[in-house]
Amino acid sequence: MPKPDTAKTQEVRPDPQLEKRTRRTFTVDYKLSILQQAAACKHGELGALLRREKLYSNQLAQWRREFENQGVKGLSKSQPGPAAVKTPEQRRIEQLEKENARLKKQLLVKDSCLELQKKALALIEQAEREGSS
Repeated sequence: MPKPDTAKTQEVRPDPQLEKRTRRTFTVDYKLSILQQAAACKHGELGALLRREKLYSNQLAQWRREFENQGVKGLSKSQPGPAAVKTPEQRRIEQLEKENARLKKQLLVKDSCLELQKKALALIEQAEREGSS
C-alpha cells in the first residue's frame, strides 16, 4: 500500500493579534484605583494584588512617585520615555552634514590618487626621454 503524500506544504498563517505586541496603557482612573487598593493592602497582600492585575512593583512605585510629585496630573502621562531633544529637521540636517563630510573625504582621496598617477606618469616619461638620449 502506498504511503500518503506528505510532501504537500500547508501554508500557516499566524493570528496577527498574536504577532504584534503592544505596550499596555493605563487610564488615570485605573492607576488611582490601584494606588488606593495598594494603600489598603495589609502586610503580604500587595504581591497578590500585583499578580492579579499583572503589574510590576516598579510600575506601582512609579505611579506613587508621579502622584506624590504632581497629583492626578502626573498620572496622566501619555508618552513613555523622555521627550526628543532634536526635531526631525535637525536630525536630517545632522545626517546630511555627516554624509557631506564623508563624500568630501572620499573626493580628497580620489584627487590624491589622480595626482599620484600624474606624477608617476611624468616620472616614467622623463625616464624614457633620458634613456633614449
